[in-house]
Amino acid sequence: MIDGRIVIGQIRRSFAIAKKDLRVYYSKGPVVIFGILMPVFLLLAFSIGRDTSIESLMPAMLGMTVFFTASAVSPVIAPWETQARTLERLVSCPVAVWQILLGDALASFIFGVAISIVPIVVGLCAGVSIVHPLILALGIILAAFCFSALALIFSFPATSSPATIMMLSSLVKFPLVFISGIFVPLSDLPLWARSISFMSPLTYFTDLARYSLQGSGYLSFGVDLVVLLGFSTLFMLLAIKLHQRTMPRRI
Repeated sequence: MIDGRIVIGQIRRSFAIAKKDLRVYYSKGPVVIFGILMPVFLLLAFSIGRDTSIESLMPAMLGMTVFFTASAVSPVIAPWETQARTLERLVSCPVAVWQILLGDALASFIFGVAISIVPIVVGLCAGVSIVHPLILALGIILAAFCFSALALIFSFPATSSPATIMMLSSLVKFPLVFISGIFVPLSDLPLWARSISFMSPLTYFTDLARYSLQGSGYLSFGVDLVVLLGFSTLFMLLAIKLHQRTMPRRI
């Protein structure tokens, strides 16, 4: 029988790690550039010169904001701590690898959810209405954790160079943006492109954002939520498995 006090104690350690990560890493250069500035520049590059309404831009802006912010912190924590020799002290504490990774994921999750409020407030001030606010809130929570768990996978190589991890992260994240229905709705994509887009978790959050903000999506909101939950579980389990293999080589 599982002891509830032990489980609560283990989760509290993950939250302590998340608190430390937010305090130390959220203001780092790569986090600010790739987490906040990059989605803004991509959206401006797409929207300038086009007759595009704020209502149609909101799902894309929200999708990119949650994706880039929630995946900005967790990839660089492991190499930075390896470089600073603080990982050795953390591993020597009574914490498991999954607790460390859960703490890193929670830091990215909190960062992503917090920053997602900004485009929502901007949209509301510009007159955009939210048709399904509860579904949107649940989608942001699931997507932020999903993207933070995905980003943990990028940092599994046993390197102390954050630049190497950021390059690997960018090689995956940027193609996902362009195949996920961010700039072109799924209904307007050709069949081959739509088939590829379904392999990206960002596709399902963008579709969910369109449903929540515009009242209609390509898939049902239930499918979007279930797939995001499935991706979150898969990414977290894979990240734990990979880091368990490489963590000893970091020390």
